[in-house]
Formats: sequence, structure tokens, C-alpha cells
Amino acid sequence: MQPTVYFVDDDASVRDAISLLLSLKGFLSQVFASAETFLETYRPEWRGVLLTDLRMPGMSGLDLQRELAARGFSLPVVMLTAHGDVTTTREAMKNGAYDFIEKPVDDAVLVDVLRNAIAHDAASYKVEAARQAHRGRFERLTPRERDVARLFAQGLQNRHIAAELGISPRTVEVYKARMMEKLDCRNLAEVLRVISECMDGSPPAPAGRQPAGSA
Repeated sequence: MQPTVYFVDDDASVRDAISLLLSLKGFLSQVFASAETFLETYRPEWRGVLLTDLRMPGMSGLDLQRELAARGFSLPVVMLTAHGDVTTTREAMKNGAYDFIEKPVDDAVLVDVLRNAIAHDAASYKVEAARQAHRGRFERLTPRERDVARLFAQGLQNRHIAAELGISPRTVEVYKARMMEKLDCRNLAEVLRVISECMDGSPPAPAGRQPAGSA
């Protein structure tokens, strides 16, 4: 899906003006007259940036941001704000807003912020896609390989891993070689990075002791 600016504003004249600007600057855009309409249409796979007015009748931009956060929405959120919205702006920043643009809008500033936000989203999506690929490969490890991975991630040397699991150091090396292949890593440093990432600081539960040499 092409990166898109999803623009929410209750003021028709503002929607028209910014929609024209986005078109002239080469942005794809979808425009919504209310936060409620946006939520009815929203799809988790959307990529790009959400540009929303902060103050709107019904659901405000801040309310929209809260609702999207509750749904796991990952796009950067840029708020259009009037002078004097300092308290609300701070709250939105605490909730993870990407940036704010004060009205009346400076076209050059808006374009720059939106381009940066879209680039930020693309980079974040790439990282998340890689993480999901790593997790998919990690799921292919056997229970014993995960035991070795868990201890390797804790910094234990082969002989200590072997003693902990009741296997030989040579068998530990074999398991590490298998992990390198299954995780599509070029070296053990990459293996360590991937398994640490996949464990998210919460190592999988030990699979239990197995006879030496079992997989």
C-alpha cells in the first residue's frame, strides 16, 4: 500500500485547501470530515501519516489519538493546533504525537513535517517487518534449541550451557550451528541479536531436560 496522508478536519475550507496542497506536492491523501468517520474507515494495514485537527466537534483529535492507541495504531500522528492549546498539546505529546503544526498553517512547514513523518513510518515498518520475520524463524527452533538460545542470550559460555542442560559442550556447538542456519544468520553475534529481540527480555520457558544429544 502506498504511503498516504490521512487528513481529518471538520472545517470544509481547511480540508479543501490542504487537500489541494497535498495534491500539488505529490502526496496521496484521504480526507475525513470527522474523527468518527475516519475510525469507521480505518484499516490496520494503512501506511503513511495521520494529520488531524486537535479541536473538533464530537471526538477531538486527542480523543482520536487515544482511541487509535488503544487499537494498536502505529502510524505517526501530526496535530493541527491553534495558539493556546498548550496543555492539550503536552498531553498529546505524552501520548506519542509525532509533531504539531500551528494554525494558520505554513505550507512549507506542513510539507516538510509530513514527508519526515512518512519516512519515519516507513523506517518503523521496515524494522517491524524484520522483527516479525525473525520471530517466524525463531518459532522454528526446537525446544532444546530454545533452551540453548535462552542461556546463550544470558551470556553463558558453552561449558556452562552444557552443564546447565546436561549435555556436552560439543553438542552446544551443534545446537548453535543449527540456530545460525534456522535464523538465517551469518555469525553468532547476529544469532544473539535475533534471539534477544525475539525474547523481548522475557525468555521462553525452559523446555525441560532431555537426554544428551536429543533435539
